[in-house]
Amino acid sequence: MLVAAAVCPHPPLLVPGLAGARAGELDGLRTACLRAIDAMRATEPDLLVLVGAGEMTRRHPPGTAGSLAAYGVDVPVVLPGEAPGRSGGELPLSLLVGAWLLGQARWSAQVRGQEVARSTDPDECRRIGIQLARKTDRLAMLVMGDGSACRSADAPASFDSRAEAFDMAVVDALRAGDPAALLAIDPETATQLVVAGRAPWQVLAGAAEDAVFDADVLYAGAPFGVGYFVAVWERHG
Repeated sequence: MLVAAAVCPHPPLLVPGLAGARAGELDGLRTACLRAIDAMRATEPDLLVLVGAGEMTRRHPPGTAGSLAAYGVDVPVVLPGEAPGRSGGELPLSLLVGAWLLGQARWSAQVRGQEVARSTDPDECRRIGIQLARKTDRLAMLVMGDGSACRSADAPASFDSRAEAFDMAVVDALRAGDPAALLAIDPETATQLVVAGRAPWQVLAGAAEDAVFDADVLYAGAPFGVGYFVAVWERHG
């Protein structure tokens, strides 16, 4: 069952080596991500699954190695748990940044990667989450996903007046520990608003099922015109 989850964004600029002179602008976001991971670690899970969107739905075993070279600097990363070099397919950006965060947090226990195709519908996301939660008695999830990339005129995608309200609804769902609200996110609207986190958040909702969680949002902002959220869920009782 799911005992804890941390929700973090995955912009390449989160990695200081890729951010250059702008690295300091995301110091608060990095700190919040590491706090969320530490809170999740304190629940003493048996297994951590790193969840993020990608081109297809597939698993990546512990020890899978990758690099952020495609984003500007050859920063090597690995899914903790075994000697680097295992092949589980090329890691998408979401899992690369997640693995980097785990390295910064000095996470040494076993981590499995779960890539979820961006187009996966909510019912299938829910099914994936349920399957993950039933694999172990004490599962934790690090769920990677950005909000809308349409929050301002200088955002990566064209400004959309719906974007802020959409993101705030996600923040409210994360703060309330509300799986049903996450499952209710409309995939078409999320696609229109260039939301990278919709499928991973809905996998989290499936894993949570009907449990009650103590939830907190540690960060919510849009420093580059993209919604970034950090949250922690801990199973109540």
